[in-house]
Amino acid sequence: MKTKLSTLFLAAALAFSTAGYVGNAAADEGKMVGPVTKITLAKDGKSATAVMKDAKSSETVTLTVTDDLTLDKFKDKRIVEGDEIRARWEKDGKNTSKSFKKTAGC
Repeated sequence: MKTKLSTLFLAAALAFSTAGYVGNAAADEGKMVGPVTKITLAKDGKSATAVMKDAKSSETVTLTVTDDLTLDKFKDKRIVEGDEIRARWEKDGKNTSKSFKKTAGC
């Protein structure tokens, strides 16, 4: 009886801790599809800011991009202003980009 009760408490504790973690992770992420209206590369080339306009709500969001793959695409003009982008970012005060890709093709 003691093992069943302790197993039940352990399962309940695990379920509550997992549910709390998943809820926090989902609340801290933003998603958007829309055109890039402005791209500004930092002078050191290690970061950039991109302003996007949401295709559905016309809301604008400024994202901070730090991943090397996307920065290379900015530098060699594979992603330019006016391109439609599917973006995900972490809502951490700086809106740090997690994914920044063109919707059609590469």
